[in-house]
Amino acid sequence: MIALHKKQKRGRAAIREQRAAYLFLIPAFLGLSLITYIPLLAAFFISFTDLNTGHFVQGGTLPPVQFVGLSNYIDIFINPSIHFMNSIQVTLYYTLLAVVGSIIYSMIIALLLNRKIPGRSALRAIYYIPYILPATAVMITWWFLLRFDGGVVNYALTQLGLGKSYFLGRANTAIPTLAMIAIWGCGNLIVIFLAGLQNVPRVYHEAAEIDGANSWQRLWNVTMPCMTPIIFFNLMMSVVANLQVVVPALAITKGGPGNSTMFMTYLMYQTGFRRRELGKAGAIAFVFFVVAAILAAILFATSKSWIFNEGGDDK
Repeated sequence: MIALHKKQKRGRAAIREQRAAYLFLIPAFLGLSLITYIPLLAAFFISFTDLNTGHFVQGGTLPPVQFVGLSNYIDIFINPSIHFMNSIQVTLYYTLLAVVGSIIYSMIIALLLNRKIPGRSALRAIYYIPYILPATAVMITWWFLLRFDGGVVNYALTQLGLGKSYFLGRANTAIPTLAMIAIWGCGNLIVIFLAGLQNVPRVYHEAAEIDGANSWQRLWNVTMPCMTPIIFFNLMMSVVANLQVVVPALAITKGGPGNSTMFMTYLMYQTGFRRRELGKAGAIAFVFFVVAAILAAILFATSKSWIFNEGGDDK
């Protein structure tokens, strides 16, 4: 009887905990629904219509919203004035440069900041500051620094006897320059890598030292395998963040020169709010979602082959 009473008591406590958990999950669920899921479904529905901003004007002369099927999707691919395929290429090219550069740069800086050097705490704060600065202000500041005439960087190049460079003024240099700025501002990745480095088990390094491994061998065969889950997390977050890049185009480049910085998010803005074609903007948004989902699926599918599990169980 006593055992039965305790079991019933534990069951009632578990039910109360479940109710409390659901109650506290309601705000998060509502937030995700209102901010993520409902807008995503709305954009998907709008992409099959000819919705225009003129439909929201009272007394407008436009006919009612019509269902157009796949016309918007076909048009964004075949209409040369939209520059959709170029936008995909530009976005992927920028993402590749920014992600690879950010991961390598932040890992190197984290390794250096993990060592016992004077002023380590101040240096950690200095490297993190670019990440928390307002993105628009950062872009405008870099634009002033990189101007062909009057820019500090080009002035320094001329003083060193080197020629000036059109950093943001030419199609072949605009994306690498913007990727460099993104790499400079990846302080969040540095902090995450630094936290991961401090949690690498010391016993592994001691065992490697006993076996006669040098510093490079310990880094490559001990530290890096233990850091692979952190690398995967930073890689995924960096891919998602850089795919959504829009501030450089909005703040300084306006998609130029020659559509070389016409990112997909900026193309959505241009199509939806400049050209007022919300249906086509919805189609671009959904294709963008599919591209991001494919990249995420590839990362997750390949992660099992290179992520190290300390327990040795890959299942």
